[in-house]
Amino acid sequence: MGGLVITVAQQKGGSGKTTLAVNLAVELLRAGRRVALLDTDPQGSLGRWFMTRRDRGGEDPGLDFSTASAWGVGYECDKLRRQADVVIVDTPPKADADLRPALRVADLVLVPVATSHVDLWATEGVLDLCARERKRVLIVLNRAKAGTRLAAEVAGAAAEMAAGVAAARLGNRIAFAESLGQGRGASEMGRGPAAEEAAALLAEILAHAAPAQGDKSCV
Repeated sequence: MGGLVITVAQQKGGSGKTTLAVNLAVELLRAGRRVALLDTDPQGSLGRWFMTRRDRGGEDPGLDFSTASAWGVGYECDKLRRQADVVIVDTPPKADADLRPALRVADLVLVPVATSHVDLWATEGVLDLCARERKRVLIVLNRAKAGTRLAAEVAGAAAEMAAGVAAARLGNRIAFAESLGQGRGASEMGRGPAAEEAAALLAEILAHAAPAQGDKSCV
């Protein structure tokens, strides 16, 4: 069957798709998994991160990178999943027909939501496309500020949507922004809350994705 394919999708820009993708990739590498990154976003942030990482640290034998147009995702994923344990697909900030190929190849779709109602509203279009493709979905709260009323409200509203909501969250932490610009993940900056959050999120995502193998139903 090949590797697990995780697509990161969100209609609204600035939701943290690339931050989520790179931190999952780094945690997987640290766990001894082979990872392939596929960037379908013309903005190319994931590619910039990868090239920065390579320039600073040299080749990473457990990490591969490719790009594809929206309609080339299926072909590229077929190749990547034969050589990687996990393929992570980063997508443009949109919810239209161009996103559907990236959803179609996914075993699990992650939808990052920054803690604002605007981000939450933007999620509805992506969830609708996921429902049409009968895909498992997990909403991930990003840049969450612990203990705030807004974070609690967004988490509560997300739980009412037709998707799972990850208990693990990525906080509003400098370590995520700094590590991204250095071609690293938060856990490579040293131990701390950001590293703990990234590790906890990966563990939850893998547990959530496992039953999805061969099961294309929605959550």
